Amino acid sequence: MRILKTALAVMGLCIMLPLTAQSQDQESFMLNLTEFTIKFGHDSNFQEGVKKWNKCYQENNGTDKWNVWHRVQGKGNVYVLSGRLANWAEMDKPDETSKMCRAIALDFIIPHIESTEFNTTRYMPEWSKKASMEGIKLVWVSSFKVKNSTIFDEVVKNVSAALIKKEGDNRGYWYGFMGGSPDQADYIVSTPFKSYADLDIDVDSVWKVYEAVQGKTKTTETRNKFRSSLDSSWSYLYTLEEELSNQ
Repeated sequence: MRILKTALAVMGLCIMLPLTAQSQDQESFMLNLTEFTIKFGHDSNFQEGVKKWNKCYQENNGTDKWNVWHRVQGKGNVYVLSGRLANWAEMDKPDETSKMCRAIALDFIIPHIESTEFNTTRYMPEWSKKASMEGIKLVWVSSFKVKNSTIFDEVVKNVSAALIKKEGDNRGYWYGFMGGSPDQADYIVSTPFKSYADLDIDVDSVWKVYEAVQGKTKTTETRNKFRSSLDSSWSYLYTLEEELSNQ
């Protein structure tokens, strides 16, 4: 789908994001992520504006699909709009429906946005969970800014193999960023949960699983290599805003 192009049309002024709630196939695809920071006190206005735009888009037979996720922690009030493309060529296809709804974006969405950031990522099926994300309402997204991609890739592949051997599958959905600002992450992994209660369930850390497969000495060595490959890392929890999404 052409979600970034749709987003540009939605916002009219080049402003209108595991992260899709649809099933994950095992072929690579592109995922566009558009992050909106909302002005203080404008949350309800922003939500109503997006609902108006979605209604317009659906009534005019728009075909693009997207999810909207609301960040739980951190500074500011942040939403992330996510949507899939098979390839760059989809960006060339016109989306006339978005243009029909442009006035709604100008009047009811843009005035409530403080800042916007666009990013494009590539899904990495070889590192990712095979199971579908159907029914997922929460995702814990860990971001990694990498200074040695060779070591980072090696460690993730080894840990992935251990998880598959011990648990039968990986735990999250991996994406690699394609371009972006100097402060942008290089990779993210989205770990799905069906409810907040699932966060209370005690599970072994990935390093504990790796140790069960490879032993303590190998785990210490691998964990140190992983740390040496990173410039920084951070994570946030996001909740799916179904009324703002279009699936």
